[in-house]
Amino acid sequence: MSSLFDDPPSPIDPSTIPLAERMRPRTLDEVEGQEEIIAPGRPLREAIDRDLLQSIIFWGPPGTGKTTLARLIADLTAADFVAFSAVLSGIKEVKDVMAAAQARRRMSGRRTIVFVDEIHRFNKAQQDAFLPRVEAGDITLIGATTENPSFEVNAALLSRSKVFVLKPLSMDAIVRILQRTLTDVERGLGRDRPQATHEALLTMARYANGDARAALNLLQLAVSTAPQGSGHATVDLPLLERTLQKKALLYDKGGEEHFNIISALHKSMRNSDPDAAVYWLARMLEAGEDPLYVARRLVRFASEDIGNADPQALGIAVAAKDAVHFIGMPEGNTALAQAAIYLATAPKSNAVYAAYTAAAQAAERDVAEPVPLHLRNAPTTLMKQLDYGKGYRYAHDEADAIADMTCLPDNLEGREFYSPTERGFEKEIKRRLDGWKAKKQARREGGDGGR
Repeated sequence: MSSLFDDPPSPIDPSTIPLAERMRPRTLDEVEGQEEIIAPGRPLREAIDRDLLQSIIFWGPPGTGKTTLARLIADLTAADFVAFSAVLSGIKEVKDVMAAAQARRRMSGRRTIVFVDEIHRFNKAQQDAFLPRVEAGDITLIGATTENPSFEVNAALLSRSKVFVLKPLSMDAIVRILQRTLTDVERGLGRDRPQATHEALLTMARYANGDARAALNLLQLAVSTAPQGSGHATVDLPLLERTLQKKALLYDKGGEEHFNIISALHKSMRNSDPDAAVYWLARMLEAGEDPLYVARRLVRFASEDIGNADPQALGIAVAAKDAVHFIGMPEGNTALAQAAIYLATAPKSNAVYAAYTAAAQAAERDVAEPVPLHLRNAPTTLMKQLDYGKGYRYAHDEADAIADMTCLPDNLEGREFYSPTERGFEKEIKRRLDGWKAKKQARREGGDGGR
């Protein structure tokens, strides 16, 4: 008896396969960005080339090549290769494969390589099912995880595996991948001969933040929406910025007056005019504006326009919000008025707002380098072996509780995001920061190791 499942599968149109999938490297030499572990002569490369691989775990962020390396191993090994997805497979499938691997080893002597994608999603019982077969040598396990294996992989399984850390791809590596994709006729976009400016490629690489898959998805989207100049799609920086643009949702559909009045309230408080502030507040509340919306705006103002010039401002704004929530309206109107008048008469500083804006721009535009090793926590043996926490200096053991130690990534070392003003309490904060900076400089020049 035949069924639909007996019919031969229809050929898959390559154009329907995502670009990132089509561009997966076909050889180890095509893999970008992981030279430290797969360059010729490295232990992992030697084990793969000689088909002598032992159980390993690939640990790294998305788009760094974990699954690609596993697939290349499948192509190069003489062993039977079985792939699992921890999202789709259950304990029954695991046990069935383990039993088949044991039988295969006994009958033919052939070993089985088992690849488990997202192994951190397997629970303890599922991971335990691998352990006897790993110990007996029936299987070689390859796990891939974006999570710290010290916490997500059973200690017994972890002790029998070698962990290889895959790093986020550099911008140069991602640009090379994108350039290859633009010219690759067989698997990439080369058949249509699209063009992309170097600025656009760099922006895509920066946006991808070390993830080749994200970069390729963005390239595919940009090319599909690009104008066909001279018969070929051209991706430049303005097009890319439009592609990445996020749309903001308005508060309501026809609320021009709503936005005009909240703007007037905000700017009156910023200009230290309590009379105008309380007037615009009353206009909004008497017209039936949501009092919690107004409270949220006051809380925002307390941080954006006052910040540490008067650290009590935020607490008073939050207290007004709680009062409105507790007693409701109209009784809550005086709590909001009290907060608005306090904020209008407080010393002003936008240094906190400016600090966050500058830090957010750095986080968005610059490569997100990993947390420096000396700032990482190291509760497990594996993490200590990887030098987590090495070089950290406990501030309380230092003179004045200040260590001469950088806490920013290398590419941002020395950057100053927060610049306190001379107004209100920020004058005291500025005095402290200047004093600490002078002490750190003196220690560096004196070579006393920070003491």
